[in-house]
Amino acid sequence: MLKSRRGLLAAGLSVAVIGAIGVASTLNAGAEQIPDGPAAATAPAEVAEAPAAADPALKPPTILPWGEEPQLVKRGRDGATSRALKAAGLSAAAPGETDVSEADEYAPKGRSSKSRSLRTTRTTVVPPKPLQLDPPPTATASPSSSGSTVHFLYNVGWQAAVSDGAYANLTINRPVLAQADYHTLAELAVQSADGTQIVEVGWNVDRVVNGDDDPHLFVYHWVNGQTSCYNGCGYVQYSNTITPGDTLTVDIQKKFGIQFYGGAWWIAYDTEWVGYFPANLWTVDFAKTGMVQIFGEVAASSAQPCTQMGNGLAGLETTAARIGSVAYINGPTPDVAVRSTSNLYQVSRQSARTFRYGGAGAC
Repeated sequence: MLKSRRGLLAAGLSVAVIGAIGVASTLNAGAEQIPDGPAAATAPAEVAEAPAAADPALKPPTILPWGEEPQLVKRGRDGATSRALKAAGLSAAAPGETDVSEADEYAPKGRSSKSRSLRTTRTTVVPPKPLQLDPPPTATASPSSSGSTVHFLYNVGWQAAVSDGAYANLTINRPVLAQADYHTLAELAVQSADGTQIVEVGWNVDRVVNGDDDPHLFVYHWVNGQTSCYNGCGYVQYSNTITPGDTLTVDIQKKFGIQFYGGAWWIAYDTEWVGYFPANLWTVDFAKTGMVQIFGEVAASSAQPCTQMGNGLAGLETTAARIGSVAYINGPTPDVAVRSTSNLYQVSRQSARTFRYGGAGAC
């Protein structure tokens, strides 16, 4: 059965193997590393009315993790592409109505801890065809009853750090996602020290979740090392203007943050608080980070994928995708270590708080 989505729940996962990752920094990030916001919109006709938000039970801090007062995200009309948003100087837009296949499970998602990272898992999901193909996206084949193997490849920055949360600038890109692969993304993850309790925010190109090849905002969480679902499974919406699943502007850096406050892990993007994961979703005390990680991730159907990570340039290049101004909230001085789990993608440390990452894959 087909149904219309806004990037909320998706399809396919069962458990597998593990290997290594992490990230960090402090609230006193240098202003010179945090770029200005986008220019004022040059195409007023692109601006859309704000959607209605849920009535949340909790309220966020009065200032964003990076010390600024919240302001409304500059939002485009529903269905605007990432490139149209860039041209208009806007930050996000609700996706258009897209039919994607529905499944019983959840879309694959990787994770990492201090000494190990999820390397493979099993899924019953078959990635849909790219949107521009005819017919519209739908499953291209039936998986075997035992499912298929998903391979996760990472470029990571990490640091063990006790803090109230973290934030960073992530370059938002539109990397090529091969037809047989599941997703390519970049994210910030705050974790317990053992890596089993996690909150994530970032952008993903994922036709299973989003129905197209543009970058979209996503949130995710793990409880006791168990997977959940994108943009749901206990997540509470707060903002009237920016929602997980929204299409994001491309080829620009934006701020992404996560902060524990008032009984919840709050998600921040660009100039707003987006929503939160309440602390009661966890069966253990998870109100401080024990580790922070920021990374690029590819989920592929083989260990030699043709999917790009970041902007498709190798992390050693000076114009590769960048993660910068990594900072902790009430945490230690940042000193980010970096690593890669595959020679297909490269990571290059630029400073204690900044690194470049990515690559073109095997093709």
